[in-house]
Amino acid sequence: MDLLGGLWHFLNFFAAPAGVALLASLFAKLLWYRDLAGTAWWRLWLWSGGAAALAAIAGLAWYGRDGKMATYGAIVAACALALWWRGFRRRA
Repeated sequence: MDLLGGLWHFLNFFAAPAGVALLASLFAKLLWYRDLAGTAWWRLWLWSGGAAALAAIAGLAWYGRDGKMATYGAIVAACALALWWRGFRRRA
């Protein structure tokens, strides 16, 4: 595999977590606009995207390959948990 092929593999591996996080962040801002008024959508996207990317890496390490449905479920769960943590938990 050449350098360009490796780059495309790397980018496509993180495309699913980034896409899920982007859609979830935008829908969360749309649905809970009053509760999330003080939080920028890109900040929600960074938090949920980071958590989703970590879940994708953990799935790759656990199963040894990409594309398992359990990994995609973990991506969605990690994204939702990060959105809740960043957007809805009460700060002391």
